[in-house]
Amino acid sequence: MGRLPPGVDGALAMGMGHVILKEYFADRQVEFFVDYNRRYTDLPFLVSLEEREDGSYAAGKFLVAGDLPADMVPEATSENAMWKPVVLDGRTDAVAVPRGSVGFRYGDEGLGQWNLDLGEIEPALSLLDTREDEVLVRFPRFDAPDGTVAFETRGVPTRRVGDRVVTTVLDLLLAHYGVARDGLPGAWPSGFGDATVPATPAWASEITGVPAEQITRLAREWAQNAIDTEGRGMILMGAGTNHWFHSDQIYRAMLLLTTITGCQGRNGGGWAHYVGQEKIRPIMGFQHLAFALDWHRPPRHMNQTAYWYVNTSQYRYDTFTADELDAGTGIFAGQGVMDLLAQSVRLGWTPSYPTFNRSSLTLADDAAAAGLEPAAYIVEQLKAGALKFAVEDPEAPENHPRVLSLWRSNLLGSSAKGNEYFLKHLLGTDHAVTAAEAPPDKRPAGIEWPEQAAEAKLDLLTTIDFRMTSSTLFSDVVLPAATWYEKHDLSTTDMHPFVHSFTPAIAPPWQARTDWGIWKAIAKKFSKLAVDHLGTRRDVVAKPLWHDTPEALATVHGVVKDWRTGEVEPVPGKTLPVLAVAERNYPATFEKMTSIGPLMESVGMLTKGVPYDVKREMKLLRRRNGVTKSGVGAGQPRLRSDIHMADAILHLSATTNGHLSTHGFKNVEKRTGTQLHDLAAEHEGKQITFADTQVAPVPVITSPEWSGSESGGRRYSPFTINIERLKPFHTLTGRQQFYLDHDWVIGMGESLPVHRPPLNMTTLFGEAPVGQQAQQGGQRAVSVRYLTPHNKWSIHSEYQDNLFMLSLSRGGQTVWMSDIDADKVGIKDNDWIEMVNRNGVVAARAIVSHRMPEGTVYMHHAQDRLVDVPLTETTKRRGGIHNSLTRIMIKPTHIIGGYAQLAYFFNYIGPTGNNRDEVTMIRRRANQDVSY
Repeated sequence: MGRLPPGVDGALAMGMGHVILKEYFADRQVEFFVDYNRRYTDLPFLVSLEEREDGSYAAGKFLVAGDLPADMVPEATSENAMWKPVVLDGRTDAVAVPRGSVGFRYGDEGLGQWNLDLGEIEPALSLLDTREDEVLVRFPRFDAPDGTVAFETRGVPTRRVGDRVVTTVLDLLLAHYGVARDGLPGAWPSGFGDATVPATPAWASEITGVPAEQITRLAREWAQNAIDTEGRGMILMGAGTNHWFHSDQIYRAMLLLTTITGCQGRNGGGWAHYVGQEKIRPIMGFQHLAFALDWHRPPRHMNQTAYWYVNTSQYRYDTFTADELDAGTGIFAGQGVMDLLAQSVRLGWTPSYPTFNRSSLTLADDAAAAGLEPAAYIVEQLKAGALKFAVEDPEAPENHPRVLSLWRSNLLGSSAKGNEYFLKHLLGTDHAVTAAEAPPDKRPAGIEWPEQAAEAKLDLLTTIDFRMTSSTLFSDVVLPAATWYEKHDLSTTDMHPFVHSFTPAIAPPWQARTDWGIWKAIAKKFSKLAVDHLGTRRDVVAKPLWHDTPEALATVHGVVKDWRTGEVEPVPGKTLPVLAVAERNYPATFEKMTSIGPLMESVGMLTKGVPYDVKREMKLLRRRNGVTKSGVGAGQPRLRSDIHMADAILHLSATTNGHLSTHGFKNVEKRTGTQLHDLAAEHEGKQITFADTQVAPVPVITSPEWSGSESGGRRYSPFTINIERLKPFHTLTGRQQFYLDHDWVIGMGESLPVHRPPLNMTTLFGEAPVGQQAQQGGQRAVSVRYLTPHNKWSIHSEYQDNLFMLSLSRGGQTVWMSDIDADKVGIKDNDWIEMVNRNGVVAARAIVSHRMPEGTVYMHHAQDRLVDVPLTETTKRRGGIHNSLTRIMIKPTHIIGGYAQLAYFFNYIGPTGNNRDEVTMIRRRANQDVSY
């Protein structure tokens, strides 16, 4: 196929989607595709169309049972009726409510009904043959050179249901992809060769450079393979698609291909994305013990992208409004991205810590002094304006982060998008930021804006690591840690079908300790100090509205209403975060860390919305590991050693405990009314212990914690349980969804997959357009797209001081560039170069290669500034690292919450760490004799 230009994978996928939708859905129907999409996708669900002033229509909200009269659908008066989307039954020509939507997941009436069994219902995928009318619907496109929005108007078949004009998701999708059908009005492409209309192969060819004929052939082969193999088609994707600002749209365009052709939930089918989202298989035990849910609930979980966007003051450098970032759709007119983040926080959609501009401990004390419960007191104070969310005044000293501990995390050398902003605002050290702050007319309206941004917010930085990294170089305290063959630990990810152990070959050398040993020592000392300084306090925890809980039913129809503007009342757990109180016995921290707390037995465990009773497991752990003899953990299972902890995680996870897996599936069965527990029954008596993993890697057990089945020795493939056992997906419709109807998603023009090009950094930040040449530092420089991919020899870590790595990397940081770009500015292979943009400066050696595309350079991820990083000509200071030229950009749709699948949970949803849209100037250094 050849090489795609950066950031256009979604356009290729849309070109393929056009062909498949035209030839396998419009021109003819394939029984396998029809049956799959009726059962497992939202294609047959009805969507209301909203008339505009010009007579055209816009796609609106899913039609739900609660929108309709009871004489039309009996479920109109049922529990959670506003969360039960409807279809047209092709058998009776009447509106029907299929089981399985999120409205059946919660409440007594839904017991036994949360499943994908259609019963007698035969959902109509399209209204074309039974339509009462056709209307013109506006569809957005963003393929202009500057990415601004434009619209195409095309006809869809409609029916009137009650007082609403409706169509199906499939009918909208066909029109959006430009698939013409007889009798429908509007602007349609003349054929696959029409390059003027989005989604045709010719249109995709102009964007990607792939011949239209090749796109057409690939689409046909993909669809035919799916028919012949019943869905054994897979798309592999990684950081190449994952790290763009609009990566979600690239993913959605690709997932459309796998889903409409019935490839999801099949061994050998679906998609495989091997980047950035790894979780561990025994996640239930890990989460409950790692986050101290055995002692205190709820936990404080924070998405790091938003946290650092605020606390490194990167929001102050947004020289654009949120509407400009969104290419002019108008949905966020007059607001900044920081305004939207603050709104998301105060509505309970996304977490933010510190939450308020008063200490969470002080708030509990103030509430007691006022004679109120903390939640009631906080609501009263918020309404009166006497209390604010900290995110609304991030430069105020009381809202700064003060102490940061990095545990085996190379934040300042691997992860930190906008590394130089971290150095400037978080650490207050040398940096290379030259970006201008937002002018007054571009600043967020609802955020306090002191003229001078704070610097050196952090008081103490501690790093625990076994390597010398960029983070350890900047740390106040470095604690040497044991490495793999010096400790007991577990090794597991969601992408491997087994769990195995680390077992020490030697004891940790010199002053090094294991992770567990280090944190135990810290906890012990902290507990002693806490006797005089903290004691026992009540702590207010503001928790976002969680996915897989009834809190995800907070925002009906995805209509955004803000209590701050008086549209609704501030209600904790509904229009505010959940406000809970935890008692913190700080002097008992060490005792709690080294024993399993009582909540495991008194409350139980909950993972992915599935409850577990673990009294049996706690008895087993008491026998295996002994009990704590004194203190607050007296009589509880011990966690004195790292082996105790590893063993407890395995005992308390359904993936490694067959009894818990069977028990969990039986609890799911109460809600679904379908059989599931047999998937784990063959292993009901199996308990994987830490000792087992020391002998050999042990295959895990099929579990409700995951969507794939490994029953009978098959390999894990996601969603096989959903497809084979009719267990709903955890979405609004209970199906795989192409259509999203939240206000913000509709407003951004992304209800359906759409190609959105890389961000225009010239428009947003004034950077030189890609390809433009200029004089810089007395040398010719050229503007290039700047990518930071994973390299051949590492992902998140790299031993650059190892002789082999030094040889492979030419002894320091390198940048790969095209021979064409190199010729433009006189760069030869192995020359010292400098790259400069508003975010920072990088000094490195050039690797000139014909394999690199013109206009793009690579600086591989996770090269640390440890070896051979000279002073730059630009700043006369040490050169930066790969993230010195990047910065955090938050996409508004990634901070939506409280709406079915668009709801927060740890490591599940949140703004992505995108960094591929960036550009930089690159030039040869005038002086090749570098100094350090």
